[in-house]
Formats: sequence, C-alpha cells, structure tokens
Amino acid sequence: MHHPLPSSLLLSMSTPLASDETATQASDGALQSVKSTGNISNTNNSDAPDFPDGGFTAWGTALGAFLIQFSGFGYTSAYGVFQDFYTQTYLTNSTPSAIAWIGSVNAFMILSVGPVAGRMLDRGAFYHLMIIGCLLQCFFLFMLSLAKPNGYYQIFLSQGIGSGAAIGLTNVPTIAVVSHHFQRRRSFVMGFVVAGASMGSIVHPIMLNNLINGRLGFANGVRASAAMTSGLLLIACLLMRTRLPPQPQAVSYTRVLRNSLRDRAYVCACLGMAASEVGFFFVAFYLQLDSRLHGLDESFSFYSLAIFHTGCFIGRLTAGIVSAYLGVPHTVIGSSLIASAIIFAMIGLRSMASVTLIGITYGYFSGIYVGMMAPMITYLTPEISDIGARIGISFAVASIGSLSGTFSICFFQPTLTFSLGAPICGAFLTSNYIWWKAAVFAGSLATGGTIMFIFMQFILKIRQKTASVCSKETGV
Repeated sequence: MHHPLPSSLLLSMSTPLASDETATQASDGALQSVKSTGNISNTNNSDAPDFPDGGFTAWGTALGAFLIQFSGFGYTSAYGVFQDFYTQTYLTNSTPSAIAWIGSVNAFMILSVGPVAGRMLDRGAFYHLMIIGCLLQCFFLFMLSLAKPNGYYQIFLSQGIGSGAAIGLTNVPTIAVVSHHFQRRRSFVMGFVVAGASMGSIVHPIMLNNLINGRLGFANGVRASAAMTSGLLLIACLLMRTRLPPQPQAVSYTRVLRNSLRDRAYVCACLGMAASEVGFFFVAFYLQLDSRLHGLDESFSFYSLAIFHTGCFIGRLTAGIVSAYLGVPHTVIGSSLIASAIIFAMIGLRSMASVTLIGITYGYFSGIYVGMMAPMITYLTPEISDIGARIGISFAVASIGSLSGTFSICFFQPTLTFSLGAPICGAFLTSNYIWWKAAVFAGSLATGGTIMFIFMQFILKIRQKTASVCSKETGV
C-alpha cells in the first residue's frame, strides 16, 4: 500500500507528476478553494537543492527502504495465514470475528501511527524512528512466538497493537527518505520501494505456511520468521541515509484539516478510500480460509494468498503506466469498480481455477487502485506545502476502513463478543460459513467507495468548468 507522507517529502515536489498531464488542471480546477485557503506556493525549480539521482548512498537508501517495506507491511499482508491457522488450530476458543480483530488492529495501527511518524521525521528524527521501530518490531515478533494456544490477548497485544505500532513508526519515513536522494527518478524509485510490501506479501505467506503448518510449529516457525526479519531490518538500517535538513516549521494539521473539510472532492475521496478498505481486507484475510473450507487441496490453499499478492504486485508496478494514459481519477474509478465487482465473484469460489482467477484479477486491479491513492490525494491538493498533511489525514481516515473490515465480519458471526458491532450483528456466516452474505456485504461497501470516487470526479469537472469560465471573464 501507499502510505501517508510527511512534509519533508515536499521539498522538491513543486511540479505536477510527469505521468499525469491533467494534474495541473486539478490545481486550476480547485482555484476557488485555493483562494479560500491561501495562495499556492510558487516554487522555482532552480531553487531546489541538487539531487544526486543515483550513487551508492542513494540506491542503498532505496534498497534499505525496500527491505523495510518487505519486512513491515509485507508481513502484515500475510495475516490471512494467521487468520486460517488461528481459526482452525491455535485460537479455537475464539470466534473468527474476534481473530480478525488482531489483523485489523495491526493494519489500523500502521496507518494511524503514520502521521505521527511523519511529523517526527520532519523534525529530524529519522534515525531514531528507524532504530526504535525496528527494535520494537523484532521484539514483538519474538513475543508473539511465546503466546500459548488460546492465549488470545497475548497475541492481540503483541501482533495486533505492538507490531502494528512498530511498523507504523518505520513505514512512512522509509517512503519519504528516498525523496532526499531522487528527483528525476523519484516516481520510479518510490514505486520500487512500495513494491517491497507487495514482494513481502508474496514471500511471507509461503514461508509462514510452511513454517507454522510444518514441522517447526507455531512457536519455532514465528521465531524463524522473526530472525529473518531481524536480519533484513538490520541491513536496512545500515543502508539508509538522510540528506536534506529538517523542515524549519512543520505544517499545521489543524489548518489543513479545517480547509480540507471545505473541499468536497477531497472529502469524497477520503470516504471512498475508507469504504474500499473493507473489501480489500475481507479478501486479504479470508481468501485462504475460504478456499480451505471449500475442500480445496491444502497445499494449494496455502498459496492462494501468494497468488493474490502476485496480482497486487503487478498492479502496483503498472499503476503509473495506466494512469499516464487514463489520468489519475479515471484510473482510480475504473480499478476500484472492477475490484468491487470481483469481490461479489467470491460467491462462486468453488475450485482451484476460481481461486486463481479471483486472486489474480482482484489482486491486479486492487493493486492499481492502492497504488494510485497517494497520487490521487496529490492531484486533489492545490497547495504543495499541504500534500504531506493531506495524505496523512486521508490515510488516517482510510485506516478506519481497516477496522470496518472487522465490523463487517460482525455480520458473519452470531456469537460476537464485541459490543460495538452488536447492533448490526447477524447470522451471516454462522457455524456453516455462508460466504455469499459476507461477499455481498464487503462488495457493496467497496462499490459505495467507487460511487464516492465518481462524485469526486464530478465535482472536479464542475470546478474545472467554473475556473475556465472565470479565466475567460477576467482574461487571465
């Protein structure tokens, strides 16, 4: 996934994305809202510091950031393996909905801690964030290995809260730090870094399935994966370097939030992101369990998540190419619409072919959609100095969707123990696992997210026409 970026990333983001010729139109289309929020920053590229755009330090930093993403968000994306193992073997006294809270809280912590880590990065705390975050991530993984069977709260605290917060400390800074070294190649390098999460989400499920469900068992299997993760994080910390000085003054999130609430297109985008997260986490958490409970070969089911994340990896790599031809809004709308339709297709999951087809296609189109989240918020932001804050706010809102993914599971289980979702709980899944109800619910919310993106584009079109009329009348 793309993640919120701090304002230190903005020092050299003074021009629109080269791959999206319509980005300047978005700024022009938002002319009226810009007047209410202040003047657009006019940054002269000649004033920007010289970027090496290569060299050992720059590429070493990019590789280190790749490894952080591989070991952090890539590990989180493998939670479907734990969901399957916990449900059927290790946490048999807990409901599927209760178990899903572990993964959802983990994802929520990563995204919600992001803005805090971004502000700390702005003030020059990159190395502190890396050291503390990596040490905590290793610590909580080893603590997870000590959890006993049916020790739900031990797993919830270590994997859900602890590991999520630790990854959140390193997630945003590693994406932002590559902007210290690259300008001309920044889009490519950032794509490479974020692809580390997708690569991790391919490798970790295969590794964890073979470790945990193999001879090593849960405790030793988690320790083995923790040892490998620790080694990769150490290499990453040794490779990464900052280059630009801290920002003299951090952007006011309060001011940006107040102005953003008056931007209807931005509000629609945030609501759409939150709704779409529900569908993403439903598939990511339940595809492997769904395939196993439909009687498919166990060894094949273990690779269902790897198939899904392979599609996601390809989607993220091609997202920039697709948006260069279609534009950012159309790419987001198209990919989210197709991904929403594929969630409904999970109703027909019965065979290896259907799992493969759903995994590849949903992974690909959701990968494009997820890969365009940060560019979409950049597209919607008229003031360059507010990009980091706006991305941070939007992803904090989207993190609610990761929890809502768990709330949707409340519909699936009549024995839910969480009072927050109790009023809407029903026997959607029951002990017989009626999957079509879950798929309809998640798909409907994801479709609602697509509708919000369409509203966003409609508002932008109106703004663009209004700005065009105003420019003709004033002769500007």
